[in-house]
Amino acid sequence: MSGLVTGGKNALSKSLKLLYVYALATGAIFTFMCYWDGIFMSYCGPSAFLAFALMALIILPVAYVYAELSTLLPSTGSSLIFNTVGLNKHAGFWSSWLIMAVWLAVPPAGTLGLVDWLNFQFGLNLSGNIALLIGVLSLVGWFLLSIHRNIVAGKVQTWMLFLSIGGVVLTGLLFFFSSDWSLANFSNFFASCLTVPEGGTPGSGGWLGWTIGAFFMLSPYIGFEVVPAMVEEGTFPIHDQKKAILGSVITCGIVYAFFYFALAGMAPWDVLTHGGDCAPFISMESIRRSFGLGWEPFVLFMGIVGVVLPITTSVLGFWISGVRMIYAMGRQNFLPEIFAKTNKHDQPILPNILVLLVSIAFLSMETIRSFFDLLALAGALCYIITSISSMRIARKHPEWKRPFPLPGGNLMRWASLLVSVVIAVFCSLGFTARSWFGFLGYLSIGLLLWGYMVIFRWRKSQVWIKTPDGDKEY
Repeated sequence: MSGLVTGGKNALSKSLKLLYVYALATGAIFTFMCYWDGIFMSYCGPSAFLAFALMALIILPVAYVYAELSTLLPSTGSSLIFNTVGLNKHAGFWSSWLIMAVWLAVPPAGTLGLVDWLNFQFGLNLSGNIALLIGVLSLVGWFLLSIHRNIVAGKVQTWMLFLSIGGVVLTGLLFFFSSDWSLANFSNFFASCLTVPEGGTPGSGGWLGWTIGAFFMLSPYIGFEVVPAMVEEGTFPIHDQKKAILGSVITCGIVYAFFYFALAGMAPWDVLTHGGDCAPFISMESIRRSFGLGWEPFVLFMGIVGVVLPITTSVLGFWISGVRMIYAMGRQNFLPEIFAKTNKHDQPILPNILVLLVSIAFLSMETIRSFFDLLALAGALCYIITSISSMRIARKHPEWKRPFPLPGGNLMRWASLLVSVVIAVFCSLGFTARSWFGFLGYLSIGLLLWGYMVIFRWRKSQVWIKTPDGDKEY
């Protein structure tokens, strides 16, 4: 059998507590809390809080499917493993390539966010080569943290996450007690800038525009699937993975809905969002507008807890997950075996370098909206494939012991598939030309890599997966 066996020289070490894994997943979902606030409010108007609450409920069937599969097939690689076993190696490859579009887009998007925040907060007007240099240095910092011991990354992530949540909740309470907060600011409840391409005026509302915007709210919730990516490194019972997966979705759903309800009441939609132009940092602008210059220290505090810490925690979680996926592809013969080599800290070497290089290359995507749109569609397509695989595994292997039996069985699986299809359809309706260009370009790279594997490597050796019946070739 080809590939490296788990537990061998290049195996990942068990060093992550359940709290650390929960923090990595929650931090991944918490990504752009106060950076993409202008997009969230421009897409869904004052009812953005409702879109967040609905998406949290809608995405739960998908999270339940991942919770079952990650305990049934506890190997690093998540969708790579699930969909190879459920369908075939081609489905495994493409679902993994899709979800990696999400995971690899976050580090450069986060880097752009940090540069934009420095410009907003301090008026530095960083651009061009200087902005690129800051971005590259930030990515190198995450790279150095990722190749060190997991326990270091886990502790850093946990502290940053809880400081961030506490600061965001405090800011939401401040909004509620502001003299400017009013229910009257919710009057244009379903305003959406996405009605503009159809001939409407900014904020004219309309169910189609708002609904498209609401389904794009899936993007913030992409992140719970990083838990299966670290399954081999957990020090906790395998069935407890469900606590990290479901807990991350529920925690972020509550915080997002609370904060954006508080923010929406601070000003009319057109004032709050500049007429729906998707510009970032509108929550910090609200503090300046409502409380005056004397609150500038709090604006700085909010930028740290609402922008810097969420981005830093999220980038780390997605970076580690992307590295684990590439590592698994090397170990399972989806990529050359060299991708499974680890250093003295049991961290994959070449995958970390590859994520660093890809992240630097992705800095060429100039707008935050391009990243936002890409995340939602790529994630939904991966969830479609995984939902189908879950159905096939249930039918083909009912005898396999499931540490976390899926509540509702096939009903939950069908709900997961339906949710994923609907999200993919509505997200594709809202894609811009720039978004399609970036997405198709990314798929083209995957096509070249997949073609190389089909024509050359897979003719000589098969991929292999660890299943409840032992290691099997596919």
